[in-house]
Amino acid sequence: MMHEYLVTMTTRVPDGTPAREVDDIRAREAANTRVLAAQGRVLRLWRPPLGPEEWRTIGLFTADGPDDLERTLAAMPLRVWRTDQVTALDSHPNDPGRGKVPLAADGGEYLVTFTVEVPDATTPQARDEMFAREAARARELAAEGRLLRLWSLPGEGRNLGLFQAADAKLMQEILRSLPLAAWLTTETVPLARHPSDP
Repeated sequence: MMHEYLVTMTTRVPDGTPAREVDDIRAREAANTRVLAAQGRVLRLWRPPLGPEEWRTIGLFTADGPDDLERTLAAMPLRVWRTDQVTALDSHPNDPGRGKVPLAADGGEYLVTFTVEVPDATTPQARDEMFAREAARARELAAEGRLLRLWSLPGEGRNLGLFQAADAKLMQEILRSLPLAAWLTTETVPLARHPSDP
């Protein structure tokens, strides 16, 4: 069974490295990524906000398990200069599913980490009703082309969503529209398409 992983890849080119060597490795990395995409191992690639001289990529990968993922990452040409931070993603009952929601041509994408904290005084019935409303809203957002994917993260009450919205203001409106909004702590990362994004 293939599992999904989010990998944050940070590249630091050693000082003094000839530009020709950098260009060669980047070209080999792009060619290797096309092969991995054709194999279904690289699903998406994005650029998060970057500082000066910073190389960072966020990728959505599939693998049979951690060892299989490591073999994929270790074979990538840029790995000689790169460190990888891997997050295992689990299925979420409200996930629209891979490829079910089309990408908008003009929409920006956002990764949103959610941490849910249910107030102590909440009755089981009220909790169940709130989560049912949240599931219905997730279906609406998927139908509207706003929610692309949803995963469970390691740790209690932690989830990760991939959304698309025209701008950050609309993204915040989407988050405010969630029934669980008052119980959520969120962290939003705007994404730009990577040149090698499949």
